[in-house]
Amino acid sequence: MKRRSIVALSLVVVLAAALTAATSGATKRAAANSITVWLQVDAQSGWPDIVAAANKQFQSDHAGATVNVQYQNWGDHLQKFDATLAGGGGADVIEMGNTEMTKYMAAGAFAPLDKSAFDNSANWLKGLAASGKFGGKVYGVPYYAGSRVVTYRSDLFKKAGISKLPATTGEYVADAKKLLAANSKKGFSPLYIAGTDWYVAMSFVFDYGGGIATQVSGKWKGLLNSPKSIAGLTAYKNFFNATSRASKTTDETHPNPYDVYAQGGAASMLGPSWFTCCVGAKFKSATAQFVMPGRVKGQAIPGFLGGSDLAVPANSPNKALASDWIKDFTSTASEKALQAKGNIPNATNLLGASVNERAASRSWFVPTAKHWVDVENGNVLRNMLAQILSGKLSVKQAANSASDNIASVLNQS
Repeated sequence: MKRRSIVALSLVVVLAAALTAATSGATKRAAANSITVWLQVDAQSGWPDIVAAANKQFQSDHAGATVNVQYQNWGDHLQKFDATLAGGGGADVIEMGNTEMTKYMAAGAFAPLDKSAFDNSANWLKGLAASGKFGGKVYGVPYYAGSRVVTYRSDLFKKAGISKLPATTGEYVADAKKLLAANSKKGFSPLYIAGTDWYVAMSFVFDYGGGIATQVSGKWKGLLNSPKSIAGLTAYKNFFNATSRASKTTDETHPNPYDVYAQGGAASMLGPSWFTCCVGAKFKSATAQFVMPGRVKGQAIPGFLGGSDLAVPANSPNKALASDWIKDFTSTASEKALQAKGNIPNATNLLGASVNERAASRSWFVPTAKHWVDVENGNVLRNMLAQILSGKLSVKQAANSASDNIASVLNQS
């Protein structure tokens, strides 16, 4: 599981060659009752027992079947997968980061799957389920997820007289005033958010019922200029101005929020739960986490979920067996075992009471469009946010421009 920008790649020609060979060269790689599974090294180091249990169940259901699990690294697994699309000899099941799915689904690199065959599929986490669906078909089964939470310094909250964590974004703004009054450090942020961090901004958009884009009659339509999206963007602008002293025009890696936090420049920060690794020894004992609240009390703000999906390559000679293995590996028992190891399970009905899991109760994902990568690489959302926060354009003007731009990019042939 790893969040990353999708790297543009032309797969159509490669895939066509691979599919032509699917009944010849590809079948040479495995016997009819043997499958190869590519999982990331996270599973090898973190839950090999769960992998073994799934293999055991699979082999119990399929007498004589064998499973060859090969562990991959995030850094080069896509290059290896691309090579198998052209030459065969690859996996029957492959783990993909949820942001890596779209370009391969658009190119026809994966086989469609029967959603009803998998446990808890009616309750899959929205942010993961959306990443595995393209053109009305399911190509990826949610595996597990990681959420975005607030990491905060309990000592500073106590110093500011805050005895109860904020339950709404409105309460967070009120607490921000107390935190500012209690801290005189120059540039201090009650909640550090980089101005153009669109993952945070879009959470406000979705919290207000808006969206980024939707497909209507085969054409993409931008939604950022809808009344609900504009309300969300306006709320983000007001919230940012009240809580963060970060740059209004730079992204969330210049600097990293946890670097600001570790230097005493923020009382809290919003981001992946693993941010606790980098808070610095000085503040570690006072560091805790809570769910980022939404505008309605009792509801988490919808968050972008990082996570992994499991897919079956279109050139697999054993698609049915591959699907059955995924079924065993994402069964209720397997997901609960993953949960026990600190991961977020793939369905809302399995979520527990931990901060990470509660934060995953409401989630969103980017449009699963072939050219979404061009929207990201073109910094359409970041530019819009910079225009809004700097006052260069009104919220409505910036949203109109971005919405039109997104529709134009997504509707490219």
